[in-house]
Amino acid sequence: MLSPIPAIDARTESDEAEVAPYLTKLNDAQREAVEYGTDADTNTSNAAGALLVIAGAGSGKTNTLAHRVAHLLVKGADPRRILLLTFSRRAANEMTRRVTRIATNALGNRSGMAQGLTWSGTFHSVGARLLRDYADLVGLSPSFTINDREDSADVMNLVRHELGLSAKEKRFPAKSTCFAIYSRVVNTGASLATVLDQAFPWCREWEDDLRRLFAAYVHAKQQQSVLDYDDLLLYWSHLAAEPSIAADLSSRFDHVLVDEYQDTNTLQASILLSMKPDGRGLTVVGDDAQSIYSFRGATVRNILDFPNHFNPPAKCVTLERNYRSTQPILAASNAVIGLATERYTKNLWTDKSSEQRPRIVSVADEADQARYIVEQILEAREGGMTLKQQAVLFRTAYHSAALEIELTRRNIPFVKFGGLKFLDSVHVKDVLAVLRWAENPRDRVAGFRVVQLLPGIGPAIAGRVLDQVTERGDTASALAAFAPPPRASEDWPVFAALMAKVCARESGWPAEFEMIRRWYEPHLERNHEDAAIRHGDVLQMESIASTYPTRERFLTELTLDPPDATSDESGVPLIDEDYLILSTIHSAKGQEWKNVFVLNGVDGCIPSDMGTGSDEEIDEERRLLYVAMTRAKEDLHIVTPQRFYVHNQTAMGDRHVWAARTRFIPAHLMPHFEARAWPHVPEPVAPTAAGLAAAAKAKLDIAARLKKMWE
Repeated sequence: MLSPIPAIDARTESDEAEVAPYLTKLNDAQREAVEYGTDADTNTSNAAGALLVIAGAGSGKTNTLAHRVAHLLVKGADPRRILLLTFSRRAANEMTRRVTRIATNALGNRSGMAQGLTWSGTFHSVGARLLRDYADLVGLSPSFTINDREDSADVMNLVRHELGLSAKEKRFPAKSTCFAIYSRVVNTGASLATVLDQAFPWCREWEDDLRRLFAAYVHAKQQQSVLDYDDLLLYWSHLAAEPSIAADLSSRFDHVLVDEYQDTNTLQASILLSMKPDGRGLTVVGDDAQSIYSFRGATVRNILDFPNHFNPPAKCVTLERNYRSTQPILAASNAVIGLATERYTKNLWTDKSSEQRPRIVSVADEADQARYIVEQILEAREGGMTLKQQAVLFRTAYHSAALEIELTRRNIPFVKFGGLKFLDSVHVKDVLAVLRWAENPRDRVAGFRVVQLLPGIGPAIAGRVLDQVTERGDTASALAAFAPPPRASEDWPVFAALMAKVCARESGWPAEFEMIRRWYEPHLERNHEDAAIRHGDVLQMESIASTYPTRERFLTELTLDPPDATSDESGVPLIDEDYLILSTIHSAKGQEWKNVFVLNGVDGCIPSDMGTGSDEEIDEERRLLYVAMTRAKEDLHIVTPQRFYVHNQTAMGDRHVWAARTRFIPAHLMPHFEARAWPHVPEPVAPTAAGLAAAAKAKLDIAARLKKMWE
């Protein structure tokens, strides 16, 4: 086990007297993390060595990190020289708001300096900004555009087709699979052969063709001056690996702080270590017990191995006090994660006492599981708990199918997390494609999409248009000279004029967005029956666009971290103000609810039967259960169906499959739980002698009547 310094939450009166007022609400471990190294010169190379904060679930991680940033500002750090890396734009914005509020309390009128935290964002958004600064050094055009994952897969598919791989006698892997393999190789740093063996064994036979495909894909992106998500990290890592550039990068930031470090991949860790090789000014915060994203390339090794990258090793501070859950929930959660093979030692505790232990509820099957959950949810609602304060969590999205049917039958509104994002919507991608093509005329995917919005233009004609744009090197003149097909003749001059104005930036930003939206509206109405609903998304996007200073910043930020869709396609109820939360465990990380139900707490589901191929995979499945359990504040139900009905088994037909309680809660941990069966069936009452006599007479009478029916 790895054992950071234990936290002791005890203060003396003399200690309190020495604590700055804005730090008094922090416990001792939090304050130790906040104040570490801040007595050194915060704006020079004398900054303190690396700091690792192991922040247990519900231990105030975000609050601690925000206080550390604010404390650095109070101590004189230049906000423009602080790099704060998060995993979502919303997290970065929330962090900035908290820092501003804390700094206001400490600095009064001088708190405006917190607004200077201009380098706060996701790894990908910061990478995009840095690459534009250093574009010439890496052979990039500063006006490069960024493809989202769907567009990147489309480029992969075009290259796949051009290489003739789609015409193989035996079906070649689909574009989404090809892109997933490519992305895994880039983010993990593993060889293609290793990735195929470990994650895509059914594609092993295509290794040579995949290698050829990926090389052609990289060439196509370079020709079009486009990058995908993975490139933002890959190019940044190459910049950071060059000693002279790494020194320049490092000198730009006195302090680098990283949230959710357990979710970083090999590439992200290499960037940080290259920028701050001695660890000075580097702070990472995370929880190894909540590392659950290996399918995205994240590795728990980053946080487990972090201290030993430096000499002397990084300072470790552990946050163990939990502000979310009751003590029985924490005791059970500690016991479950305590069986992990390798972890930082910590024991979450709280002063929230309760007599209610987490429940392990045994039910007959998935139908009873759904009925039990609905019954408990309604009972809690009658007791004053809103639906929004309750959540049902599951390992895989399809696990909730039976429950969704029961909720619908009982007229209980719910939201299943994972609804459409802006960039998953056809109409939004259309508008963005116009902007992207204007920003980068070599972006063939964007141009191909835009030209086909006009009536009468299909792939063949669109290809000729793009070829003419490439030949002329000027979008406006190429479109003006192109002879459109008859069906597009009426719309073409308006389209050509629009692109000429947008490419020349005649209207300026964000006025050009409104111009594009007005041009697009008739095409939206022509192509979609639900145009009114989709129009709302476009209007909201226009409103969002107005908050960005340039077209380039808007395209970059929206592509990297899109907001949720506003249309009813997102799955959010439009009528009910209160609704139940359904969520995969992966999507639930970072959230909390009073009442939590975990579906299918059995082997084959948790752990998934696809996640037991190695000790590392089993440990991650254990961490998934731990994350699900630590979302609960007051009540936790782990439901274990005894059997599942399996359909369409070709060898054995439809059949029942019996299930066993998850291996992560073995018998010796059961004292931490309350075991119950549902529904409770009372013992049958034995019939009396008089009753038996009456029944015998009734049986004879019925037999006689049945015979008489056929006489």
